[in-house]
Amino acid sequence: MSIENGQPLEGDNATAGVVRVGDTVRKPWGPTTPTVHELMRTVAAAGIDVPAVHGRDEQGRQILEFVPGTPALDVPPLTLDELARVGRAIRSIHDASEGFAPSAPAPWEPLLPVPEGSPDLICHGDLTPWNLILGERWVFIDWDGAAPSTRLWDLAYSAQAFTVNDVTEDPSAAARRLAAFIDGYGADADLRARLPGTMADRAEAMWTMLRDADREGREPWGAMFASGHGDHWRAVADHVRRHEATWALALGDLGSAG
Repeated sequence: MSIENGQPLEGDNATAGVVRVGDTVRKPWGPTTPTVHELMRTVAAAGIDVPAVHGRDEQGRQILEFVPGTPALDVPPLTLDELARVGRAIRSIHDASEGFAPSAPAPWEPLLPVPEGSPDLICHGDLTPWNLILGERWVFIDWDGAAPSTRLWDLAYSAQAFTVNDVTEDPSAAARRLAAFIDGYGADADLRARLPGTMADRAEAMWTMLRDADREGREPWGAMFASGHGDHWRAVADHVRRHEATWALALGDLGSAG
C-alpha cells in the first residue's frame, strides 16, 4: 500500500477507510465534518487537548493529528484517581462545548435520539474507553459522531462505559469506580440523582439501535449486532438496570471517592 493511501488503523468499528499517513490520520469526509472540526477547534481553544485538525487532503479525506498511545480499553482497569481524571476531562469538554454555535447549519446525524428534553449542547457522543488514548497525553479521539445532545445523556454513556460496563465485576466495586468518576466530573445533585436510570436507558437504547439495524440491514451496526455487540449491550443494559439502587447509593454520597 502506498504511503499516500496509508496504513489501516484498527479499532474503528463504525468508520471504514481510516488510515495513518505519517503523523496524521486520514478519515472519510462527511456532511458534518466542517462543523465537527469547528467544534474541535473551539474545544482546543479552551485549553483542552484534542487531535489537531489539518483540513482536507487531495483525496478529499480529513487530515487529523495521529495521537500515539494505547486506548484505555486495552490497558488494566483505571485506578480511582485515574477515573476521577477522566471525569474532570469530560467535564472540561462539556463546559467548553456549552454555548457552541456552528457558523453554518449542520446536517447532524445523531446515533441515538435524546430521550427527553431539548439538546443543551453539542456532544462528542462517544467519550468512552475505546476513544481515550493514553500515553504522554490523554486525548479523546474520533469526534465524527458529535451531535446535539444533553449533558446528562452524554455523561451517562461515559460513566457506564468507564465504570459499570463489566457485568462480571462486583457491583459494589463498580459503584466505587462510578463514584470516583462522577466526583471527578463534579456532578451536581440533580445529575447524580438522574444518572442511574439514565445509564440504564442509554445502554438499552444502544442495544435497541443495534437490534433494529440488524433487522433492517443497516451497516455497520447490523454486523456489529450479529458479531456479539448485541449480546454485550443486552447484558449491560440488564446489569445496569438491575443495580440502579447500588449506583444511586454510591452517587448520593457526595465526595465519596475522596
